[in-house]
Order: sequence, then C-alpha cells, then structure tokens
Amino acid sequence: MFYAIIAEDKPGTQQARINARAEHLARLVTLKKQGKLFVAGPHPATDSEDPGEAGFTGSLVIAEFNSLQDAQNWANQDPYITAGVYDKVTVKPYKKVLP
Repeated sequence: MFYAIIAEDKPGTQQARINARAEHLARLVTLKKQGKLFVAGPHPATDSEDPGEAGFTGSLVIAEFNSLQDAQNWANQDPYITAGVYDKVTVKPYKKVLP
C-alpha cells in the first residue's frame, strides 16, 4: 500500500536542509530503485519552482511500504530529522485513484 509522508520544516533550518540533502535524496533513490517511490519533493516557501533564499517549508513523499508502521519507521530515520529540519512528520495511508 502507498503511504503519504508529510513533513513540515522548523523555521530557520534552510542551511541544515541543504547540509543533509544528499543523504535525504540517497534514501529516496533507494526507494525508486526498489520500485516503491511514487513521488517526492519539497514544498517551496514561495509560489515558485526556485524559491531562492526563501527556501522550503516541508516535504512530501508518497511511497509503497508493507505497513503503516514500516512507513513510520522509514520516515523516522530521515536525515532531515537528525539534522533538526523537520518540526512535524505525519504518515498516512494513501490510495492512488488518478491517473
């Protein structure tokens, strides 16, 4: 089943996000190679593909896991958590309907 991992950044953590980005992306690439990643990306702080210094306000990952607990465990190990970027992380079951 798919699960949505919705994360919200703490204010003022843009540099910490930049510093942890390579490790964060490596985990997503692993999910992609396993055929489990549906979509992933950050939420820009402005209405722009490139928010510049405004940075990002959080992230969304939708991926396949065996259970809600597995999805939660995966989310809890995100390098952005270790780096102090995320303020809140919500994991919910996700049902893909379209396309």
